[in-house]
Amino acid sequence: MNDLTAIGELRLWQLISPSLPVGAYAYSAGLETAIESGWVADTESLQQWVGGQLEAGLAGLDLPVLRRLHRAWAQGDDHAVTAWTTRLLASRESAELRAEDIQIGRALARLLDGLGIESAAVLDRRHAVSFATAFALAAHAWGIPVDVACRAYAWAWCENQVAAAIKLIPLGQSDGQRALAVIAEAIPGAVDSATAVPDEEIGATTPGLAMASSWHETQYTRLFRS
Repeated sequence: MNDLTAIGELRLWQLISPSLPVGAYAYSAGLETAIESGWVADTESLQQWVGGQLEAGLAGLDLPVLRRLHRAWAQGDDHAVTAWTTRLLASRESAELRAEDIQIGRALARLLDGLGIESAAVLDRRHAVSFATAFALAAHAWGIPVDVACRAYAWAWCENQVAAAIKLIPLGQSDGQRALAVIAEAIPGAVDSATAVPDEEIGATTPGLAMASSWHETQYTRLFRS
């Protein structure tokens, strides 16, 4: 399906709403330590941190895998769903990042099951589930084209990072929205880049995130779980 129907568009808004009960608000994905370390201290450095991860992380890993998961759900290929989920989780660079992905993925699967997507019940019982796995399932079930789903996934991730930064730096709400507007300009390019990544080149190059996330596991004071 190449066109987004009116009800599909509304479902998409529901899927990326900050009020979606998956617990994403509890995670900073390493941002808390980046701020504690002084790497991120203001609007400009936040834009660089999030924009860098969008380019070197999501565009090379999450979004290419999301595209393949969307196709696998459309084809009813359970083996491919499992294989791409496993590869995505194996690419998480710390125990916290992997746990975050599994936990919000299973939470989304339970929600989708309650919303009538029967395939989601299997995900809730499966240990190897990521947020992208459940997100791709919802996108397929609700007729959301893959490119639209990728832009929405990237937007939701960036918005959650900015929301965490507003609490941690702290930033004012208006400064946060200005930062998000700048960051969002890079999302279409990241989605386009993800389209061209071959299977053998899927992966992230985010050493700063790997260090920040690993250090967060033993950080003395924390507001977030990752």
